[in-house]
Amino acid sequence: AFYFILLSQIAMSSKYASVDFEIFGNVQGVCFRMYTEDQAKKLGVTGWVKNTRQGTVVGQVQGPPDKVNEMKHWLRNVGSPSSRIDRAEFSNERDISKLEIRGFGTRY
Repeated sequence: AFYFILLSQIAMSSKYASVDFEIFGNVQGVCFRMYTEDQAKKLGVTGWVKNTRQGTVVGQVQGPPDKVNEMKHWLRNVGSPSSRIDRAEFSNERDISKLEIRGFGTRY
């Protein structure tokens, strides 16, 4: 019974998750944004990605919580083939009832 209550609580909660990210390491000039966009489209999440003047990559991801978690794992552990990820910081994690961003793109 407890398991069922847990499932129904999850079902009643918000449909989507949103999270901001910043990736540190050797992540510029290594096609990180392009691979991030490809991975996001593969998972079906929305959001954006951009380079910062500080040499990091920042962005936002929105979508079903499981897909957002998959994207977080990818950002923290995989990245583009030539990248070296030292650290990934996630902030402003929240539940949202509808997607606030359409598609996934690179911002400049």
